Amino acid sequence: MREKEFLRKACVAGRFYPGSKASLAGEVASFLAEGPKEDAIAVVCPHAGYMYSGAIAGRAYSMVNVPDKIILLGPNHTGLGASASVMPSGTWEIPTGRVEVDNKLASLVLASSPLFKSDFEAHIMEHSLEVQLPFIHAVNPNAKIVPVTIMRADVTECEEMGKALARAVSKAAERVLIVVSSDMNHYEPDSATRVKDALAIKRVEALDAKGLLKTAEKEDITMCGLLPAAIAIFAAKALGGREARLVSYATSGETSGDMDAVVGYAAIVIS
Repeated sequence: MREKEFLRKACVAGRFYPGSKASLAGEVASFLAEGPKEDAIAVVCPHAGYMYSGAIAGRAYSMVNVPDKIILLGPNHTGLGASASVMPSGTWEIPTGRVEVDNKLASLVLASSPLFKSDFEAHIMEHSLEVQLPFIHAVNPNAKIVPVTIMRADVTECEEMGKALARAVSKAAERVLIVVSSDMNHYEPDSATRVKDALAIKRVEALDAKGLLKTAEKEDITMCGLLPAAIAIFAAKALGGREARLVSYATSGETSGDMDAVVGYAAIVIS
């Protein structure tokens, strides 16, 4: 099979979200709300099982206009593939349909910085991006994506990639939304996680990418999409972003009842 025909099968359907078309469509719809929407530059959404974080992600997707072009930026949990991996072509399959990779926008991203590498391996088993797709497909079935995973990068590289993404977005013929897939602090008591997450969210709201990275290191905040979030902030500022606001927050303890080892989830809109 040629790379442009590559079909990336769903790998967490039936686990992180319902595996049948009808069940998935119904659950995603239950998380979405009618109301005013804005043309955001970026959003941060969680990627846990929908029972834990679906309502948080749904809040973000309910508040923004989702265009036909999405740069989907998330962490690399598998350790496979390139450090900054861009899937250049292909199609992602989920129970409710298929989402195509935007080849032209992917080419712009790859040309924007040598740090971005064309790679398929990082994406085959990575759940962080897949979990966003049922929401994206539900609110805009015509949306195409550029999947990007980040495994490692220092602050200088984050800044370079963020500004490079801004250049790619500026060259695109249509509006582009950057979607950052990230959970917040992991597996500490609810009270500690809320304190740590508040520190990280404050830096995101200030559009302070360097401060976010420093705070996470200093306070040992295990935000899995830390690097993607920092890159998106650098990109948003280069694109004229002026504000970021938290629109929803919860921890897994609110669902599971286990307050001893929770994961935090935040939805943030950057415009």
